Amino acid sequence: MFTWNVNPEIMQIGPLALRYYSLLFATGLISAYLTLRWIYKKEKKTPDEADTLALYIIIGAVIGARLGHTLFYEFSYYSKHIAEIFLPWHGTIGKNFEFTGYQGLSSHGGAIGVILALLIFVKRYKSNLLWIADRLAICIPLTAGFVRLGNLMNSEIIGQPSNLPWAFIFQRIDDIPRHPTQLYESLSYFTVFLLLLILYKHKKLINQQGQLSGLFLTILFSLRFLIEFAKENQEAFENNWILDMGQILSIPFILFGLFLITKKSFIKNAK
Repeated sequence: MFTWNVNPEIMQIGPLALRYYSLLFATGLISAYLTLRWIYKKEKKTPDEADTLALYIIIGAVIGARLGHTLFYEFSYYSKHIAEIFLPWHGTIGKNFEFTGYQGLSSHGGAIGVILALLIFVKRYKSNLLWIADRLAICIPLTAGFVRLGNLMNSEIIGQPSNLPWAFIFQRIDDIPRHPTQLYESLSYFTVFLLLLILYKHKKLINQQGQLSGLFLTILFSLRFLIEFAKENQEAFENNWILDMGQILSIPFILFGLFLITKKSFIKNAK
């Protein structure tokens, strides 16, 4: 058993605090960006295009993740506090004001935001959608892995009770040994990154556009679907559901991934 009682804040200056989550989120974004630039240079593409693409993707991911959380998980609260969706604090200045940062981000919302940002980028710059999507598929799991490490530092998205030798006692929550589901997901996502990076080197596969994107969506969201069984529900409304919100939202991504993998035979049979 491991006892986990890490302070989420690294340091605080007045009302502002530097948190491990923010640092790890930024590390994930920078790592993905550097990987994308490496791919562009390797394929003799203009690095400036990678910079512009990264800007679109980061904006789409952050906005999508924030809106996704407010719509999928806490709609009843944010529908009555719309300004707090966009502002990094709760309450009223001079009364119950609290600087919180942007707590509450949804990975599924972030994925939707990335897809929309990619579509806008492709339309504006007349780029090849599947070519870019296959390269982004390699980079995105890096960010996802670092984000889950950030969740671990926050002692959030905890697992169900467990007696396994690697169970964590999240003392900021309770004294019950639990599955460290944040680590399960983080290690899974880093493994997906390494797998896709290895597959990227196989010319036959990378020349079949959509294959890496399909594998990314299918494998990553299937892992997410399975790991959800070891998690505690994030919101009370999920308690009476057979599948939780994370699993329900993962299904469309898995199905779309399978379509991308099999699209050649699907189109052939449809003719």
